[in-house]
Amino acid sequence: MSSDVRDEPVRAGRHRLREIPGTSDSYNDADRALGTDVTMVIPVIGERSGAADPEPGPVGEDAGADVGSDDPGPEDPGPDDDESEKADDGAAAGPPPGAGRRRFLSSWGPREWTATVSFLIGAIGVATFFAIGAWQRRWIADDGLIVLRTLRNLFAGNGPVFNAGERVEANTSTAWTYLLWFWAWVTDGQLEYVALWVALVLSVSAIPIAMYGTARLLGPRITGPAATGITLLLPLGAIIYIAIPPARDFATSGLENGLCIFWVAVLWCLLIAWSRRRSGGAPEGAPRNADYRRAAATLFLAFWAGLAPLIRPELAVVGGIALLLVFLAPLTWKMRVGVVLCAAVLPVGYQIFRMGYYALLIPNPAVAKDASGSKWHQGFVYLGNLFGPYTLVLPVVLAIVAGVLIVVGIRMNRAATRDDSSAAASSKDTSKDSERPTVRERLSRWSRNLQTPTTVTVAIVVAGFVVGVYWLRQGGDFMHGRVLLTPMFTILLPVMVIPLSLPALADVRAAFGRGVDAVKDRGRRRRVMVQLGGATVMAALWITTLVWAIVCHEKVLPNAGIDIGRSGIVDERRFYVTNMGNENPVTAADYLDYPRMRAMVERIDEYRTQGGVILPSNNYDEWYVAKLPDNTPQSERKATVYFLNLGMTSMNAPLDVRVIDQMGLAYPIAAHTERLEDGRIGHDKNLPAEWVIAESGAYPKWPVLPGFLDEDMVAQAKEALTCSQTVDRIESYKDTWSFERFKKNLPQSFGFSDYRIQRNPEYELQRCGLPVPPRMHPR
Repeated sequence: MSSDVRDEPVRAGRHRLREIPGTSDSYNDADRALGTDVTMVIPVIGERSGAADPEPGPVGEDAGADVGSDDPGPEDPGPDDDESEKADDGAAAGPPPGAGRRRFLSSWGPREWTATVSFLIGAIGVATFFAIGAWQRRWIADDGLIVLRTLRNLFAGNGPVFNAGERVEANTSTAWTYLLWFWAWVTDGQLEYVALWVALVLSVSAIPIAMYGTARLLGPRITGPAATGITLLLPLGAIIYIAIPPARDFATSGLENGLCIFWVAVLWCLLIAWSRRRSGGAPEGAPRNADYRRAAATLFLAFWAGLAPLIRPELAVVGGIALLLVFLAPLTWKMRVGVVLCAAVLPVGYQIFRMGYYALLIPNPAVAKDASGSKWHQGFVYLGNLFGPYTLVLPVVLAIVAGVLIVVGIRMNRAATRDDSSAAASSKDTSKDSERPTVRERLSRWSRNLQTPTTVTVAIVVAGFVVGVYWLRQGGDFMHGRVLLTPMFTILLPVMVIPLSLPALADVRAAFGRGVDAVKDRGRRRRVMVQLGGATVMAALWITTLVWAIVCHEKVLPNAGIDIGRSGIVDERRFYVTNMGNENPVTAADYLDYPRMRAMVERIDEYRTQGGVILPSNNYDEWYVAKLPDNTPQSERKATVYFLNLGMTSMNAPLDVRVIDQMGLAYPIAAHTERLEDGRIGHDKNLPAEWVIAESGAYPKWPVLPGFLDEDMVAQAKEALTCSQTVDRIESYKDTWSFERFKKNLPQSFGFSDYRIQRNPEYELQRCGLPVPPRMHPR
C-alpha cells in the first residue's frame, strides 16, 4: 500500500475503512476525489464484485450533471436520494451478505455533521430573524382586507362574491381565498387575524424550505477538489431576501405574497428531489413499492406545479416550465397521461367554474389592471424604486459571484475526478461502435438530460426572470417592491445557501509539510490552494452580504407615508401607519382612523334602509348622497358606497350594503374601461361617478343630485348602459344564477375578458352607435 498521507486515515484524524476483499488503493483514492464518505462501506462494483462494468452514459448526460457533481445517473444514485433509492443501491451493487452499509446517522463523518449543523443553525437563525421582523411590522393592508369581504359572503351563504347578488371575483389569488376560508372555518377566528397568521406562517416557512432545497442541490460532495475537509452551508440568498423591508412588510399584509413564496419553495424542493430520482424502474432486488413511490412523487410534483395559476396567474410561467420538464423527461405514456391529469384537475376544473360563474377567463382584478398591458418605462421606475434605497445591486452582484464560484468549483471537481479515474477508465473495453447516434438516440439523450439538477436550476432561474420581466412590462405596482418579491425569491433559490469548503488539516500538511515532494504533490498542492482561496472568497462574500443586511434592513423610502410622489409608488405600510397613527393596523376597526372612514360608517347607518349612492367629498368628515326616487320599491332600496379604498370600506360596511370602486376591482363596468396612459400605476382606471348614478337608479337631476355631478353626463351614461354588449355583460354577473346562465356564460367569457368601453359616456354612445340625448344645459 502506498505511504501517501491521504491513504492513512488514522494520521488524517478519520475513521479507518472497513475493508472489503478486492478493494484497491486506487479505488479508495477515486472515491475520495468524488467526495464519498470514507466511514461508509464502499460497495464493490465491476470486476471486484463479478459484475460487468456499467456502460458509460452519453456525453450529454455528463454535461448536464448536478451542480454538486453528484447527479445520479441510472446506475449511480446520489447519496441524498430517498431511503428507497439507498436500499436500491444495496440491492443492485451492494457488498457481500453480512457486509451491509451503515445507514443514516451512523454512517456520517465530520463532513456530514459539519454541513448539517451549519445548515440547521443558518436556517433556524434566518427564519427566526424573519419572523421577528415580520411580527414587528405586522399589519393588514387595505388590499388585504378585500379578500375578507369575500369570506364574509361565503360564510353568509352568498357564494364566492364581493357583493351579494353580483358574481364578481374580486381576488386575484383563488388559492389564497379558499385557504383563508378553510382556516377561518377551522379556527372560527377573527378573519383579520386568520389572514395575518396564515400569511406569517407561510412566509416564514418558505425560507428554511427553500434553503433545504438548495442544500440538497449542493449535496455532501460539494467540498471542492479534495474529498477531505469540512463544508459549512451558509445562508446567502435567504439573508438578501429577508433584509429587504418590503419582504417583511408583505409577510403579514393579508395579501398572497407568503403563499407565493411558499409555493415556489416547495416546488423547488420537489424539482430537486425529482431531478435526483432515477427515471428507470427500480433495480432488481429493490422493494416492490419503490416504483410506486417514485410514481407517486412525480404525480404530486405535477399536481403542485399545476396549482400555479390558482396561486397567482403570472406564476403559470413557473409551474408551466416545471411541468414541461417533467412531461418531456423519460416517462411511460401512461405516466405522462397521469402527469397531465394531476396537473390539470384543479386549475382546469376551476377555470370552467370561473367561466360559467363569473363569465370571465381571468380574475376581475386582472381586467381592472389590464394584465396584458404594457408600461415599460413605469416598470423600470418601479425596479429602481426597489433597488435604489437599499443599494440592492450590491448583494445581487455578490450572489452572482457566489454562484459562479460554485460552478467553477464543481467543474474543477469533475476535472479532478476524471484525472484520478483515468487509469481505471483506460482499462475498460473501448471496442464499442463509434457510430453516429440516431435521431431517436439523440432525443432520448436530450430527454434524460432534462431530469438533472443543472437543468432544474437553470429552468427555475429563467422562470423567475420571466416573471420579473412580465412585471416590468406591466409597469410594476403602486406598492413599493410588492410584485418583485416573488420573482426575486425565485431567482435567489440556487444561492439560498452557499458552501464554504475547507480542506482537511491532513491534506494541508501533506501539501505543504516537511519532506513533501514538490513534483509528485504539485497537483495536491494546487487543489488545496484553490480550495483555500475559494473558501476565503466565499467567506468574504458572505460577510459583506451580512454587513449590507445589517445596514439596510431598516431603511425607508424618502418621504414614506407623507408623499406618494410622481411615480405613484408608495411604501404602503408606512403610508397607512402615518395617516392613522397606528404602528400595527390589523383589523378593519383600526382603519376607522383613516380619513373619511368614521363619517362613512355614519352615512351608511343613516341611509342603509333608504338606499342611495354614498360618494366621498373633499371634506374628510362628510359624504355626499345621491338619493333614490321616492317611487323606488323598498325591495330595491340598497345603499351603495363608491370609493377607491375598497378593503377598509367593504370590511366596515354590512353585507347588505353594496361597495364598488372607481378602478373596477369589484365593479365590472369600471374594470372594462380603457387604461389611462398617464394614470397612477395600479389606479389607472377611474370611472366617473355619473355611471354609478345611472346604473343604480339614483335621482338624476339637481337639487337632489349632488351639485358636483353633471346631469347631462348622467343621462348619457344611462343611455350608454343600453349598449347590447354592455347589457349582456351586466346580465352575466347580475342575472339569477342557474344552469342555463352557466351554459350561456361559458362562451360569452371569451369575449368579455377583452371587452372595453369608453369611460366618457358620450364617446361610448358613439362607439355603440346610439343616439346622444339632447343636452339639458347647452354649452
